[in-house]
Amino acid sequence: MKRLLVDMDGVLADTYEQFIRLEFEETANRITKEEISGISEDKAFPNFEKHVRQEGFFRNPPVMKDAVSVMEKLNKAYEIFIVSSAMEFPNSLREKYDWLEEHFPFLSWKQIILCGSKVAVKGDFLIDDHFKNLDPFEGKSILFTQPHNNKSGDNGHQRVGSWKEIEKMLL
Repeated sequence: MKRLLVDMDGVLADTYEQFIRLEFEETANRITKEEISGISEDKAFPNFEKHVRQEGFFRNPPVMKDAVSVMEKLNKAYEIFIVSSAMEFPNSLREKYDWLEEHFPFLSWKQIILCGSKVAVKGDFLIDDHFKNLDPFEGKSILFTQPHNNKSGDNGHQRVGSWKEIEKMLL
């Protein structure tokens, strides 16, 4: 069975919607994905640092459209591991685990890798939205389109814009 590594934030969890909602609640400024296209998250959202460090940020983002149904199918066809950088924001460790348990109950705790750097994790495929994780990866790299990466090239990674595209590609 081939090993599929899947990122959480920006791939399974819609952290952009989470940032947009929190910025609006706090400042009444409604940021759109279009206006922050090509801008890193920490520059696009004025309260980025505050929000990623606040309790509940990693526990409450919405799930990406079609992620649950496609992941359930992929879980039967691949050896899947959720690989998420979590050490930078220690609150995220428990919150990410609880979020996965709620939204992806078919995944076992043994399939979750919460780490500092993803370079130590090996697999056949990696789905991620950040070049810093995809560029050093030795397998087939799949770039999940998000506002911060949508104006750049694909850097040799296969670009996808939805979970339905991933389903067509991998199943």
